[in-house]
Amino acid sequence: MNQDINKLVYKVTHADGSGSCFYLKRFDIFVTNYHVVAGYRTVAIHDNDRNPYEAHVVVANPELDLALLSVDADFGHLPEFPVAAESEPAIGSRVMVAGYPFGMPFTLTEGALSSPRQLMNGKYYIQIDAPVNPGNSGGPIVNGDNELIGVTASKFASSSADNMGFGIRVESLMRLLETVDGADRSRFHVQCDSCDELIGDDDGYCPSCGAKLDPRVFAVHTLSRLGEFCETVISSMGINPVLARDGHDSWVFHKGSSEIRLFVYDNTYLFAVSPINLLPKKNVERVLDYMLDTDFSPYKMGVDGRQIYLCYRIHLADLTDAAGDRICRNIVGLAEKADELDDWMVGEFGCEYSVYSKSES
Repeated sequence: MNQDINKLVYKVTHADGSGSCFYLKRFDIFVTNYHVVAGYRTVAIHDNDRNPYEAHVVVANPELDLALLSVDADFGHLPEFPVAAESEPAIGSRVMVAGYPFGMPFTLTEGALSSPRQLMNGKYYIQIDAPVNPGNSGGPIVNGDNELIGVTASKFASSSADNMGFGIRVESLMRLLETVDGADRSRFHVQCDSCDELIGDDDGYCPSCGAKLDPRVFAVHTLSRLGEFCETVISSMGINPVLARDGHDSWVFHKGSSEIRLFVYDNTYLFAVSPINLLPKKNVERVLDYMLDTDFSPYKMGVDGRQIYLCYRIHLADLTDAAGDRICRNIVGLAEKADELDDWMVGEFGCEYSVYSKSES
């Protein structure tokens, strides 16, 4: 199963950050923490090959800190994720945490079970000593038999506490999953913590038991003016901006084979950057002469180690209504130029494609 975990664990991204999730084939559903997707009805999930999918939040339970995501795609090729039996895992037994810490590529860390039933805030959690970091939230915790025993909830980890991670027990997840059968997967639902009713409309109270609902659960994230501008630019290239979101004021997507990064630096500049190629290992002078002698205006070409970048920088103060169309054209132009240049530089100078490039086949 270890070799299959990286196929089942996906990265979650949106305009506020990232986390992890995992796929349960039996339910055709992705599982994550509620706090990972709070404020969003639609997010992006990415497999270990960086392929993005649009995921819809179907059920949210803030009290359990769990959310279920539905994706309109066929994941029948993925293996089943075995779920542990209800018996208590033994203290000191081996556990592993899978996910995307700090938004990094897939990581699997190992440790031991410190407590199978740690009482916190009126609920029981799994306590482990395996490293848990921001970005692991929503990923699976598995036992030595590679069975699911919990869902990582790193928001409980304290910066002053070493080797102390916590997870939501698997039986809490299974109870939530029992409510999904028959639910309309095109809609967002909140599960009432009092009676387990799935609620689709924000009427303030549960229609079944009358429990008061937190209005923040139904609140939806709104983009800033800058975010709206950037996503309009991305949409104009035929790219779904939801799939490009990579945190606060940050987007990553591919135009053809080239990766394009759009982000705000130091609250001062908007950058559009593409890591197009690697310098060749021989005859580097020809490439450097070309870069120095060619006017790429309004873009700049730069090198960091062997990595060649094509860049465009705008001061945020210059992003006015009058300049908006020109800046939009320039960002689109950078993406098109990057997609053209990377192939040309491979053929002309023997450069290598960047590790961030994507095959167009």
